[in-house]
Amino acid sequence: MEYNPEGPFADPCPTKTRADLEWDRILEALAERCASRAGKRLARALPFASTRAEALTMLAEVREAVELARAGEPVPARDVAELEDALDRARIGASLANEELRAVLGLLEAARTARQYLQSRRQIAPALYAACATNPELDTVARDLAAAFDPDGTLSDRASPRLEALRAERRAVRDRLVRRLEDLIQKHEDILQDRYWTERDGRYVLPVRSDAHERFPGIVHATSASGATVFVEPRVLVETGNRMKMVDAEVAREEQAIYAALTARVAEDIESVAAAARALAHADVRSAAARLARDLDLTFPDVPEDAFALDRGASEGAARPASIELVGGRHPLLALDGVKVVPSDLSMSAGRAMIVSGPNAGGKTVALKTLGLAALMVRAGLPVAARDGSRVALFDVVLTDVGDDQNLHKNLSTFSAHVKNLGRILGETRPGALVLLDELAGGTDPREGEALAAAVLDSLCARGGTVACTTHYEGLKALALGDQRFENASVGFDLATMSPTFRLVVGVPGASSALAVARQFGIPGTVLERAERFLTKEAVTFEQMVEKLSAERRALELAREDAEREAAASRAKRRELEGEIERLREKERGVITREGEALLASLRRAREDLKAAQSRLRGKPTEDDLRAAARAMDAVGQKTSIGGELELRPRDEPPARPAIDPAAVRVGTRVYVPRLRAEAEVVEVLSGGQLRVAAGALKLTTSIAELRGTGAPPAAAAPPQRRVDLDAAADPDVPIQTADNTVDLRGLRAHEAVAMAEQFLDRSLGAGRRVTFFVHGHGTGALRDAVREALRGSPYVARLRPGGPSEGGDGVTVAWLKW
Repeated sequence: MEYNPEGPFADPCPTKTRADLEWDRILEALAERCASRAGKRLARALPFASTRAEALTMLAEVREAVELARAGEPVPARDVAELEDALDRARIGASLANEELRAVLGLLEAARTARQYLQSRRQIAPALYAACATNPELDTVARDLAAAFDPDGTLSDRASPRLEALRAERRAVRDRLVRRLEDLIQKHEDILQDRYWTERDGRYVLPVRSDAHERFPGIVHATSASGATVFVEPRVLVETGNRMKMVDAEVAREEQAIYAALTARVAEDIESVAAAARALAHADVRSAAARLARDLDLTFPDVPEDAFALDRGASEGAARPASIELVGGRHPLLALDGVKVVPSDLSMSAGRAMIVSGPNAGGKTVALKTLGLAALMVRAGLPVAARDGSRVALFDVVLTDVGDDQNLHKNLSTFSAHVKNLGRILGETRPGALVLLDELAGGTDPREGEALAAAVLDSLCARGGTVACTTHYEGLKALALGDQRFENASVGFDLATMSPTFRLVVGVPGASSALAVARQFGIPGTVLERAERFLTKEAVTFEQMVEKLSAERRALELAREDAEREAAASRAKRRELEGEIERLREKERGVITREGEALLASLRRAREDLKAAQSRLRGKPTEDDLRAAARAMDAVGQKTSIGGELELRPRDEPPARPAIDPAAVRVGTRVYVPRLRAEAEVVEVLSGGQLRVAAGALKLTTSIAELRGTGAPPAAAAPPQRRVDLDAAADPDVPIQTADNTVDLRGLRAHEAVAMAEQFLDRSLGAGRRVTFFVHGHGTGALRDAVREALRGSPYVARLRPGGPSEGGDGVTVAWLKW
């Protein structure tokens, strides 16, 4: 086999490799998941990529099919008929039959569905769109074919005007025949076997008794099996029957002409039709690959640069190393059979050899086949049985010697066949070759076999091959100790349970454990003791060393598993705590949202109440209107006042502050005024424990006992106290007018103003106010007098006076409430 590093890839799967790795089982599993016969046929002969670009494109197509399937939009696949033979006959001008033309129609309809599907997903599946594109002009061919057939598959009368006319004539002739037959049945009932008519060889006949057929003029076409009935075509219907036969022949000729025309229509775009058939089969295979990836949990590896593609920046002939690295690799065929496969990490590179050792039935051969199948699957555009993070180069060829090739007919023993395969493999090994050897140089004298195996591995590595082999030879296990090209790996064996673990560990040789296995399967202890005495000192020492390494490795694995479990538990706890924090945050946001919505609703209701009160006061309101308006305004006032429903309260009540020392109070001292909920500055010290303080532009007189210090509150929270609304007139001599303690009565009649003033007094007393302002204006003085008279007679008012110059003068009345 001549090797050209700059040319396309060769076939990576020789016959021996195909049989050793059971590659056809992978292809059969793919074919079973195809929907169409063409797809199954293509899957069973799945081609390998001939260039790296082609391999990456194939992998991209399958990846897109997998992503679409995960999104719940799998690539459409239909069971369309195979049409290669029919299309070949159409190419040479032969007419296609009804079934073949309808099969072409089904193909074109499936192609249209696939094209529309991929067109709508062109941005997310560009590789599939490019690979499965079909000619949109085929839709015209599909419409022409669809118009020629009825839903039941028969040729439609609309296929041509002449066919429609001939079939209409045929129906008319048949109707005349049927009517005449029914008349003859009535007329000759006495000589008929039964009251029905039928067809024989396309002629319409009546069942006449055999003993009376001479009395019935006509042509005998057949007799019954018993001979009791003769089927006779009445002579009077012969001419009509002849016409019927002629019309049938003309209909058949016209139908054939239509089939020929439809075939010619298909032949005009025959290559596009054939391309559509190939595109559908291709899409079917990619859809099947996506299902296979789902069923076997396959993943897409990284594909490094070709092992045998020349590095343009290097010298002539320099090749990049071919490598394969499977993270959690599994044998796909074992997974296909439903076997629980223990994943293993496998790693190899060009010019190096991995020597796998360990007990029989421990999984050594499985590891080799896993590597080989991964290399072939990537070359075929399929994902591999491994976890994310795996890397698989595009190997030029996979060479194997796995299994027993003993052949008595060719006088080949197991060892002879093995050596013959080794000679072939040595001749074909080169950079880019993956070489898998099971029980290298086994089946012969151990000393000579070990020497032969070491020489073969040395030669294979020197030729640039990527090599893996299994062995029980201790000499091969020791190679890695002095040559960096070789690396040990082993499959585990649990001495406690006397069973293999099937997990492959790189870097440590494995013990064959032959004596331990023999003891497990019933070999007497005395025999085993003799066997141990026959072992050389070096063999015993080596075996003990390997067992010690295995025990230490197992201890490390257990420690790592414990650490991983603890880390997983920590991550789970952290996720749980983060979820709880997020839940509390959502709950808090929900509470704030509900409170905000309630506040907005209250504002809307207050606004509506005010609008309703205003509408009642327009025009000439009645007593009921005035009382209703007063109630509405009272309700709105309570909501909007300090302490009301719509007051913006702080999320937390301010903490209690320390009492102030009277002796420390001087002009300029900073104090905290609880009623203002703010700090103020002392501007004047009055007699009787009174002070005048200023908080910005606001000045008021208060007592020392009411004030608090500005220092930080004590750590212990003071007992909750009843919150008193801010009274802008805490000092009777210096009342301060605010929106809360003021009611505007202007524009009302005297009795309306009195009613509203009384309601305002009720609200003010309930809110804890000590002074109120009634704005009634000057006018004629009637409204002022009525309001003041009502206030003097109110049991809630302690005293009142007209407003001062800065308060509105005589147009305002200031009233102090009883406390």
